[in-house]
Amino acid sequence: MLSLVYRSGFQPIKQRLRPWVQSTATSRSHRVPPAAISHARSWSNIPFITVPLSRAHGKSFAHRSELKHAKRIVVKLGSAVVTRGDECGLALGRLASIVEQVSVLQNQGREMMLVTSGAVAFGKQRLRHEILLSQSVRQALHSGQNQLKEMAVPVLEARACAAAGQSGLMALYEAMFTQYSICAAQILVTNLDFHDEQKRRNLNGTLHELLRMNIVPIVNTNDAVVPPAEPNSDLQGVISVKDNDSLAARLAVEMKTDLLIVLSDVEGLFDSPPGSDDAKLIDIFYPGDQQSVTFGTKSRVGMGGMEAKVKAALWALQGGTSVVIANGTHPKVSGHVITDIVEGKKVGTFFSEVKPAGPTVEQQGEMARAGGRTLATLEPEQRAEIIHHLADLLTDQRDAILSANKKDLEEAEGRLAGPLLKRLSLSTSKLNSLAIGLRQIAASSQDSVGRVLRRTRVAKNLELEQVTVPIGVLLVIFESRPDCLPQVAALAIASGNGLLLKGGREASHSNRILHLLTQEALSIHGVKEAVQLVNTREEVEDLCRLDKMIDLIIPRGSSQLVRDIQKMTKGIPVMGHSEGICHMYVDSEASVDKATRLVRDSKCEYPAACNALETLLIHRDLLRTPLFDQIIDMLRVEQVKIHAGPKFASYLTFSPSEVKSLRTEYGDLELCIEVVDSAQEAIDHIHKYGSSHTDVIVTENEKTAEFFLQHVDSACVFWNASTRFSDGYRFGLGAEVGISTSRIHARGPVGLEGLLTTKWLLRGLDHVVSDFSEHGSLKYLHENLPVPQRNIN
Repeated sequence: MLSLVYRSGFQPIKQRLRPWVQSTATSRSHRVPPAAISHARSWSNIPFITVPLSRAHGKSFAHRSELKHAKRIVVKLGSAVVTRGDECGLALGRLASIVEQVSVLQNQGREMMLVTSGAVAFGKQRLRHEILLSQSVRQALHSGQNQLKEMAVPVLEARACAAAGQSGLMALYEAMFTQYSICAAQILVTNLDFHDEQKRRNLNGTLHELLRMNIVPIVNTNDAVVPPAEPNSDLQGVISVKDNDSLAARLAVEMKTDLLIVLSDVEGLFDSPPGSDDAKLIDIFYPGDQQSVTFGTKSRVGMGGMEAKVKAALWALQGGTSVVIANGTHPKVSGHVITDIVEGKKVGTFFSEVKPAGPTVEQQGEMARAGGRTLATLEPEQRAEIIHHLADLLTDQRDAILSANKKDLEEAEGRLAGPLLKRLSLSTSKLNSLAIGLRQIAASSQDSVGRVLRRTRVAKNLELEQVTVPIGVLLVIFESRPDCLPQVAALAIASGNGLLLKGGREASHSNRILHLLTQEALSIHGVKEAVQLVNTREEVEDLCRLDKMIDLIIPRGSSQLVRDIQKMTKGIPVMGHSEGICHMYVDSEASVDKATRLVRDSKCEYPAACNALETLLIHRDLLRTPLFDQIIDMLRVEQVKIHAGPKFASYLTFSPSEVKSLRTEYGDLELCIEVVDSAQEAIDHIHKYGSSHTDVIVTENEKTAEFFLQHVDSACVFWNASTRFSDGYRFGLGAEVGISTSRIHARGPVGLEGLLTTKWLLRGLDHVVSDFSEHGSLKYLHENLPVPQRNIN
């Protein structure tokens, strides 16, 4: 362990500040004009956060996604992070986790520095133990054992605790970092070390040398000798080192650090004191926003509070260092909080000088919620009118839509595979089909929201109704499918749901114009904000954490996307299917012509679709028959690559490539062929290797077909029909938000009905439960009442 202590004498505050201010001005090629200093000082209402205006390492990062490029990082550990709840001793498990994360980043080639608290707490633990031990010995000798209960530990002076705890704290860090083959060095500083020009240069040079040698500097204020903070000592263009927050900020700016991570015992910065009913975590904090923030009390331990952290963070931000304030104590996140921040995940509060042009995703969620609630109160005819107008716009603005789509295709050329390019492409026929589907949705929306499903007379003058209502706010994440946007928007409008849309970058031009047309249609009834397109740099994982704003997530895209979202989501239901492994079983009594047509359509019509055929099961009796030969010839003509299942391969002398897995979704002109002995064996195979999406039997035997239809446990089961019929538009739903293979709420193609839930309406006079007790005056009737007939027009 390297230990370096910087000490300096006491000087009047003006003398201490002058050398630093002069040196920073003269070290550049020109002196900062007074007007520039005045302008910098007015940059914030916090008076002390002015800083030299030019920095060699440039500006701070504008977006979280850029934090992964941070090379030099300072991690500040607050007292509440390092110490136990009783403030005596260290939180060893938490500290070990932090050291592990710092070591991981250090071993990635980054330059890590720690600013740590904990010396006072560690020393307090040691001194209390020593005092209690000495008191017990003295009292045992002089006063007898019966007075030991009256022992009291005196109040311990912080400087003495720091002196007793510094060596032990550093020894602990050394032992932990050694586990990762990393050397650590201790540096103790005081405020004076930054104001004396020579000491400041020495400190700077030492830190640079340590970083060059791949050593992690562990910096702390020398609390054993540090003088009390002087009032207003940070009003001269620099920040005074009076706690570890200001020390971390000063160190970050001095060392031209890319990122400062401040860990405390709260999730970040809130717009009101944490714990209050309306407190909301601020995702991104901008200079000047402090007017809208009410600061609470400081943490249970430590010198500073959140106000001190914000001041230090803003000072560092203006000095060119990005800052994130986050929770380092929460057991569920502390094990990866530092690495999550560096990876750009939405953790804590990120300080940025660049305000986005549009609303944040949280604001978009609130607008979608409010717009959706207004949308739900419109008359059915008004919602239908919006959808009809959107359908008209798709055809009227066809040229503009196709022009935007052409830009996407040109930019994606060479980057996307053929099937994905096909999904990305729009055409006149696609737009016409979209318009027809939207008009179907408009027709079916006339009696969707507010439809009475059940009526019950609970008692005299007490009637209960169950009615349909929107789910709330939907988040639909889709890849390469711009035609998905108007489909999903129309379904959300028809069902009265607010909608957040997150499309892939590859379709950005198409999505933008389609969203503008959607909002134009919504504007005719003043609900433009009900459908929002997320254009910010939010990662999908961050969106999946917005459990207070989003009620249902619907992923539209590859099986990998769906699986990833299902893993990422915390507390928000996900509607969708992780895979589309669709099977077709050709029975021994199948028609030759029917089987060939069905296999061709299911596999070759659109192989990238989730309802395309992936595994063909052939009855053993059909091998080496004209039917089998005709299917194989057709697949060869269509250039379909065949993968042989284990049983099929055993029948062949020269077999195609044997399948690596019977549970594969190819999404291309590839097909697995396997042999089965019966319809029951086909069903067993489907249950073992399928994804419960869509499965088909081809046979002329009605009894076998019905057996298959009843026993296959999938969302869609067909007889003598292509797997490609598994689609909301083809089902007459107008469109779909996706195909669900889950067993709760909605299953199969999910259209308008799948985006509704229910609520109960109870209408009474002055009914109370006590009237229905054993000696009460009323009795339950529970009579079923007629339900109003649904309008089918």
